[in-house]
Amino acid sequence: MAAAAPRLAEERVGQVVLPGDVLLLPSQPEEDGERLRLAPSGPQKGRLVCGPGLRRGGEGLLVTKCGLLRYRGPAGQAGGGTGSGSGGTYWVDSQQKRYVPVKGDHVIGIVTVKAGDIFKLDVGGSEQASLSYLAFEGATKRNRPNVQVGDLIYGQFIVANKDMEPEMVCIDSSGRANGMGIIGQDGFLFKVSLGLIRKLLAPACEIIQDLGQLYPFELVLGMNGRIWVKAKTIQQTLIVANILEACEHMTAEQRKHAVARLSES
Repeated sequence: MAAAAPRLAEERVGQVVLPGDVLLLPSQPEEDGERLRLAPSGPQKGRLVCGPGLRRGGEGLLVTKCGLLRYRGPAGQAGGGTGSGSGGTYWVDSQQKRYVPVKGDHVIGIVTVKAGDIFKLDVGGSEQASLSYLAFEGATKRNRPNVQVGDLIYGQFIVANKDMEPEMVCIDSSGRANGMGIIGQDGFLFKVSLGLIRKLLAPACEIIQDLGQLYPFELVLGMNGRIWVKAKTIQQTLIVANILEACEHMTAEQRKHAVARLSES
């Protein structure tokens, strides 16, 4: 089947796009050095960011995944009414099963191998990621982190492309852990779809707020679809995990009703 005729990207926001579709961008004068770039972080003012599922083509944006086209403005507002003249982010929202590492993503990895100064981690992608023992806060040659095979690591990708092995770190640009590092072993790790993870990571997520009224718990969300949760008891931990898994197929009313029933009991 032939790809659809090229149309303006802002006209396709919220619609289904297929691999091979070309999304045109409004013609605008480019500043020196300004170009469309692939970046996991928020867009800078006036800079158009090409997100997952899209690639820069000769005429504009080339779709590489099947899904719904989304747009977020520079200030974080969703919608396509602002157009791309003032910057923002375009991406394709798809129900992808296998995670593809993206630079800047925070993920949960499982240590599989200790090879010299490098740890190998299973991150759910097509290949394992590497993590240096020096990529922890305060780590030195004498002060090595106590990482064992089977440990859970929450870290960030600094290298992720099709030509190189993914590389992770557990420190930010200032050398601080900032919540990254070894995750406790007494919690519960499970996997959900990548679409649900993006929903849970959204600012002021109602799902997390509703569960917070039920039990106090610790939660770590990885962009690779892995969730680690720990509540006061094993029973509470499993209840929170089951609700998080079921949220993908529940409406807001159904979720609130389920939380209310659990709080009463």
